[in-house]
Amino acid sequence: MTTEEHSTKARRHRRLTLLLVSTVALGLGATAVAVAGSAAPRAAVRTWTIHYTAHNGTDRLAQVVLPSWYGPTKNPLLPVIISPHGRNGTGLSNTKYFGNLPAVGRFAVISPDGMGRRLPSKSYAYRGQIDDLAKMPDLAEHALPWLRLDRSRVYALGSSMGGHETLMLVARHPKLLAGAVAMDSVTDLPRRYAQLPDTACDSACLKRWGKPYGIVLQAAMREEVGGTPAQNPRAYEARSPMAFVHAIAASGVPLQIWWSTADRIVTDQQHQSGTLFRTLRRVDPQTPVTGYVGRWPHSTEMKASALLPIALRELGLLPGTSKKLPKSVHHLPAEDV
Repeated sequence: MTTEEHSTKARRHRRLTLLLVSTVALGLGATAVAVAGSAAPRAAVRTWTIHYTAHNGTDRLAQVVLPSWYGPTKNPLLPVIISPHGRNGTGLSNTKYFGNLPAVGRFAVISPDGMGRRLPSKSYAYRGQIDDLAKMPDLAEHALPWLRLDRSRVYALGSSMGGHETLMLVARHPKLLAGAVAMDSVTDLPRRYAQLPDTACDSACLKRWGKPYGIVLQAAMREEVGGTPAQNPRAYEARSPMAFVHAIAASGVPLQIWWSTADRIVTDQQHQSGTLFRTLRRVDPQTPVTGYVGRWPHSTEMKASALLPIALRELGLLPGTSKKLPKSVHHLPAEDV
């Protein structure tokens, strides 16, 4: 996956185009503006960067990944995946997981930088961030007027914090989605907060941060959420998929939950993703939730070279993939109750 390198002349032209487009868009009260989009020769996919206005009024970036052949003169309807990034990630870094699969499956991916209540890269499923995610198809089409997205085939997919926010998107905007995939997710934020001090931190980590990294993460979570779980329980509940289990079960959105028993980042997954999966089944045995349980390192299953093609096949986005589920991964199909 590449973004095209331009000559100095091309960069000047792009800046002039951005200035003109931005001026027009701002005059119309726009919330998203196309900044750049280009592809190296024969690249399978093309990445466009757009601006959008987040829930708090700040200017943020989002990446729109399309098959390289797609553009103003060739623009059929495309299914689209809204893909929130993991903690400390960016929209651009998150798009790398998809490789050339958007070209293979003929779909779009939108991955925003996001914005929490206070922090830009640790949004932890803040309500404003989830609402921004729901707006991504509209924002992308506004920024790229020739882009045509199939609103009957909007999906959400993410890992780690991205999986956490995917689950909250299902809970808060169920009518938006035709399917969702949550990988290696936090589902109980108070429990996660309490376990953060156990985060591994070697001597290099201690030298960098001056204290165990889990303590640093706890401080950041307090800043973002607004206190500890004891001080502000409702704020933590508002960001915890487990508190929305009935809404998720009632949503009717086909949901895949992937988790690893060897996860060293979001530890205790049996009481995070595993508990959510089991509770959804208990609340409604007919809820369309599928489980995948293995022993992969954190988030590595969300790679084009790993298990992502299987997740996309189950969404109907890669029907022809020959990727096989490893025997080490236990599949819990929706009808397996």
